[in-house]
Amino acid sequence: MKKKNTVLKISLGVVAAALAAANYACDYAIKRPDPAKKKNPETRETYIKRDEIRRQNNQRLYDLDPEDLTIKSVTGLNMKAWFLPAEKPTNRFVICVHGYKCNGPDEFSHMMPFYHYDLGYNYLLPDLTGHGRSEGEYIGFGSFDAKNILLWVDYLINRFGEDIEIILHGISMGAATVMNCNEMSPPDQVKLIIEDCGFINAEAVMNNTLKGLIGFKFMPIVKLGSVFSKLKAGYFFSESDPLKNMDKAKNPVLFIHGEEDTYVPFEYGKMLYDACPVPKDCLWVPNTVHAFSYYNAKDEYEEKVKEFIAKYMDKKEEAVTA
Repeated sequence: MKKKNTVLKISLGVVAAALAAANYACDYAIKRPDPAKKKNPETRETYIKRDEIRRQNNQRLYDLDPEDLTIKSVTGLNMKAWFLPAEKPTNRFVICVHGYKCNGPDEFSHMMPFYHYDLGYNYLLPDLTGHGRSEGEYIGFGSFDAKNILLWVDYLINRFGEDIEIILHGISMGAATVMNCNEMSPPDQVKLIIEDCGFINAEAVMNNTLKGLIGFKFMPIVKLGSVFSKLKAGYFFSESDPLKNMDKAKNPVLFIHGEEDTYVPFEYGKMLYDACPVPKDCLWVPNTVHAFSYYNAKDEYEEKVKEFIAKYMDKKEEAVTA
């Protein structure tokens, strides 16, 4: 009897420890960072340089006095965005969707000159829920985020008219978000998807992150963490799965990925590309880690985007006028 009690106590202890670990892992992954909590100073030279570039580009954006927009999310939270109108009237828009624990300007202000000046597009930089200036306690990993980005699409259509054309461009978690949008039958005004270092699904990237933290994958913790995520944030990790739903893709997709990416492994980009059934192209950037493709290969990146637009948007426009 004593032996059975001991086994029961050990079993209950293991279960309790697993639940505690899963709850901690869930909060670590999806809870909005506490702004009052001090971060360890950045020591990696590459990231220090990127932070300085971001500060400079953010100031360039703010100096142009972008419009401060607010709409309601699918759960009634305030979502914020900066909107920079084109210098000359145009019906073309780009919505740039940032990645994990980032925000619109930090992730995308460095592409403002390209989209605003070179291409002459209207430029929208939303903050996803749980990020930046938007409300929300929890991060969506592209699940409800895709529904919210489609609300921004609706906002632009309602404000600027039915004849507008929209590109969705996302980096990392934002890339998964725009792929999810493309798999949800977006309005016809959405014409192209540009995904930069997006993950195949939220569960896979969390397994990969956990491996980086503890040295090995431990899938039961992630599975349990997904249950806590459903209870706290309203979604299972499996609900954000661009790869599984790729057969529902509607619009052409440009895939971009750094070949030395370990956070969202380069192989994910190739898997997504291979699974994509709609017109597509890719840019694989050598010697490049996660979310650094534009920094390391600016000219190649911009040229590939221009080629993609010319092939799949300008061509359609020419066909209509011909």
